[in-house]
Amino acid sequence: MPGPGVPGGPAALAAGTELPPLAIPVTRTLIVAGALASRDYQDVHHDPELARRRGSPDIFMNILTTNGLVGRYITDRFGDRAVLRSVAIRLGAPNHPGDTLVLSGTVVSLADGAAEVRITGANALGLHVTGTVTVALPGTEAAR
Repeated sequence: MPGPGVPGGPAALAAGTELPPLAIPVTRTLIVAGALASRDYQDVHHDPELARRRGSPDIFMNILTTNGLVGRYITDRFGDRAVLRSVAIRLGAPNHPGDTLVLSGTVVSLADGAAEVRITGANALGLHVTGTVTVALPGTEAAR
């Protein structure tokens, strides 16, 4: 399902443009499905009792699922023809079931048909993910 896109469309982009946020409910199913899809069979991503024994209050999302959600956030905003050129993220507070992850982004720079976007994702515990994504804009030579 497409998101709200870039305010004013890609032609209106400038450094400092804030992208609309995306709120994602963090469900148990999302966490387990993401771990399985990325072949991450660590018990802390699917077994609540073992996660508790390891010091976590519940299962938590893996970095590959977060990486996929960051990619979704960018393509929802720039269009499905946008090409992710690089994704550099760092995890912080864990995502547990029942929380909401809110992704947001700010265009840092534009050059040669690509945008560099600073990404943050926060939940009730604080910043879950921070990083930078370089995206080739649809309809530009950089996207080919």
